[in-house]
Amino acid sequence: MRRTTTVALAAAALLLAGCGSQSGGDNGSGSGDNGKVSPSVSAPSSGGGCVTHVELTAADNGRTVCLSKGGELRLTLDGTRSRPWKPVEASGTALQAINAGFVLQPGDASAAYQAVAAGKAELTSSRPLCPEPTAPGQVSCKGIEEWKVTVTVS
Repeated sequence: MRRTTTVALAAAALLLAGCGSQSGGDNGSGSGDNGKVSPSVSAPSSGGGCVTHVELTAADNGRTVCLSKGGELRLTLDGTRSRPWKPVEASGTALQAINAGFVLQPGDASAAYQAVAAGKAELTSSRPLCPEPTAPGQVSCKGIEEWKVTVTVS
């Protein structure tokens, strides 16, 4: 079973590495991005390159996003019963929590915020790096997987 877990984790890592990648092609701007926007972010709103709607996942760890005042941010961190995400915490006063809906799977964390004031906020969560042992003699680890996104509201 351990070999299956290792193979599954390797496959998941490869799958996540491919997320957000873009195929070649130049739209004439010289940027090589073919004019595409990240699939988790809506098109920019009025000026400044900020967006009005952002949807985040665990793959967005370490990102900085710019959200227009009045915009909405939603996030879902997919966890498991044995490796649950802690509830998401937001720092600062730039974001106000709104109804995120239901979390249907044990271990998931879900949150939603509205951008209410110019400034910066950090969204954070964490979960165990590996599951707790379920039988005597199994090895445990005390590692923690951290998740953090910085949000700039303008």
